[in-house]
Amino acid sequence: MNRTLKQADPEMAAVLEEELERQRTTLVMIPSENYASKAVLQAQGCLMTNKYAEGYPGARWYNGCGAVDKAEQLAIDRAKELFGADHVNVQAHTGSQANMAAYYAVLDPGDTILTLSVDHGGHLSHGQPTNFSGRHYRVHHYALDRETELLDYDSARKIAHLYQPKLIVVGFSAYPRTIDWGAWRAIADEVNALLMADIAHIVGLVAAGIHPSPVPYADIVTSTTHKTLRGPRGAFIMCKRHLADGIDRAIFPGLQAGPLMHAIAAKAIAFGEALTEEFREYQREIVKNARALGETLHAQGLRLVSGGTDTHLLLCDLRPLTLSGRDAANLLEEAGIIVNKNCIPYDHQPPAIASGIRPGTPALTTRGMKEPEMHQIGEMIGRVLRVPLDSDLRKQVRQEVLALCERFPIYEGMEVV
Repeated sequence: MNRTLKQADPEMAAVLEEELERQRTTLVMIPSENYASKAVLQAQGCLMTNKYAEGYPGARWYNGCGAVDKAEQLAIDRAKELFGADHVNVQAHTGSQANMAAYYAVLDPGDTILTLSVDHGGHLSHGQPTNFSGRHYRVHHYALDRETELLDYDSARKIAHLYQPKLIVVGFSAYPRTIDWGAWRAIADEVNALLMADIAHIVGLVAAGIHPSPVPYADIVTSTTHKTLRGPRGAFIMCKRHLADGIDRAIFPGLQAGPLMHAIAAKAIAFGEALTEEFREYQREIVKNARALGETLHAQGLRLVSGGTDTHLLLCDLRPLTLSGRDAANLLEEAGIIVNKNCIPYDHQPPAIASGIRPGTPALTTRGMKEPEMHQIGEMIGRVLRVPLDSDLRKQVRQEVLALCERFPIYEGMEVV
């Protein structure tokens, strides 16, 4: 019981050391990934993992919950202060489970929802056919305008009137532009639908006031805590007061039993960090960095979907370079640059191949990098992708990446013990 990790399981310790080295020595540009603070990591591994706490603060099914009640209430209160929400549930394990709970609270199987399809930047849990959301509900999709690659609110309004959805879901995993929540509220009201916002990607920007908040407009808001919010892996739900009981019952006992109290403690820390001016400045720099990166990628021959970004991510069309997203992501990983393949709107390639990549700046910004480094990184990406057969060039860029990572270290002094 008292042995260290290295003593108890040297094989797993070696795996964790390998991952620590990867995070330190590569450019993490997947926009849904970030570096949690040491305080968040400490809480994520704390002794609250030992406690069963089914129920909610002050109304648990188990005894001995005094401390975990305080931890969960702290997370709730901080999230309410951060976003101005009527009600917050911090128990959802993942973003998909938060979305599932939202549907469970307000829909019956077979009800109609209106969402953006995955290939236009939506999420699996927004009605993808093989996902629970696509299997249990009748799903219709609105789309991006083919020419501008922006949300087409007039078209969405017509589709909403045609299908009369019970719930309209607004939120994206690969849409780089500002969302007009008021326009969506108006559409929902016209067809007497509930409005749900999934802000998993932009939650940090919303918390900092960089992106408009959906909280005044949406009936339900779901989010993860580990992307731009820079917290632990997990999720939370905000809603209007009249939906609070339904949301809470949907999480427990509807979908989950014992909450992960160590993760909830870490969420409380992340919400507290997000209340600071330092965090707000960090979010401002994320957007500046994304725009600077986009300028250089465009100059390097990558086409930016919608022409640029207002957020933390870019969606890049690789067809001008005659590369698939899968091949580009693999080539860049060899050079120490970690991105993910991603479909572009009206993509002719299947998702496993895709025509685009989706680079983002949250993790790079956490390391302290700014616009000059974004231009450098964009230039390195362009060099790798323009000459895909040159393995020596990728080795050269890998050395440049290592030098850049050394200038902006992460997790200094951290050890796998």
